[in-house]
Amino acid sequence: MFRNMVTSLFKYDRIQTTDIKAKELRRWADKLVTLAKRGDLHARRIALSIIRERDVVQKLFDEAGQRYSVTSGGYTRIVKVGRRPGDAAPVSIIELVSKPVEKKKKEKKPKKAAAEKPVLTAEPKTAEKEETPSEPIVETAPVASAPEAVPEPEESVAETPIQAAETKED
Repeated sequence: MFRNMVTSLFKYDRIQTTDIKAKELRRWADKLVTLAKRGDLHARRIALSIIRERDVVQKLFDEAGQRYSVTSGGYTRIVKVGRRPGDAAPVSIIELVSKPVEKKKKEKKPKKAAAEKPVLTAEPKTAEKEETPSEPIVETAPVASAPEAVPEPEESVAETPIQAAETKED
């Protein structure tokens, strides 16, 4: 019974069956992938004694080295689907894992020195939010230059009517 299921699994890469059969089928499939990774004649003959079709064995031995060269186990995945309508048996999908999952290590960011950290100052909160402009505003400091001579106003000319009245009373 499991020989037909193993043949179907390697032929179609995914089959649907009950949970218990899927768990047993995983054992058979993992052993056959390990044999295919070995790749010698003896392993091929053992696989032919289990798998019913020569084309499936050829496909398995051709693809196993490329697909599973990095991993050393876990070639199948069982996904629980639910219950079968007729007898309420738990049903699962068993499938061959296409690419091995590689764990990525998190890169540690170098810590910044205390001098490089920006100093935060408390600014008073405003009631209304100001819209941020799409382009950054660049402020430039005034360039220090020689002080220009500012002409002093003449005393005889009054700038405002109040000052004119004050100069007449004097």
